[in-house]
Amino acid sequence: MAPNAKPPVAKIMDYGKYKYELAQKARESRKNQQQTVVKEQKFRPKIDDHDYETKKNNVIRFLEKGNKVKVTIMFRGREQSRPELGYRLLERLADEIAEYGTVEARPKQDGRNMTMVIGPTRGKGKK
Repeated sequence: MAPNAKPPVAKIMDYGKYKYELAQKARESRKNQQQTVVKEQKFRPKIDDHDYETKKNNVIRFLEKGNKVKVTIMFRGREQSRPELGYRLLERLADEIAEYGTVEARPKQDGRNMTMVIGPTRGKGKK
């Protein structure tokens, strides 16, 4: 307790009880942590309007629950030569769901896929 005192003062304690209390504190701190879940929604560049609306509603539902959403556009064949179609689709989606979430990672092409990450807006989520 006071190692610099003359003579040094020490406290005798139960080590098992000390370890138990540390474990309880760790469990309590884990209980208060929030787990972030990333859901994924996949699109294609030539998506029909009804399919787009359905997938957009899924994205909105995920954001309202407080989850992040990774939106992926998959390009196949000749679609790979037209990445601006996918970029426009992601920008349209971001504009339409602006009240539910904000874009955390801008659209980025990696191989055959273009991805964008959307996070829920503060104040919303966990309904």
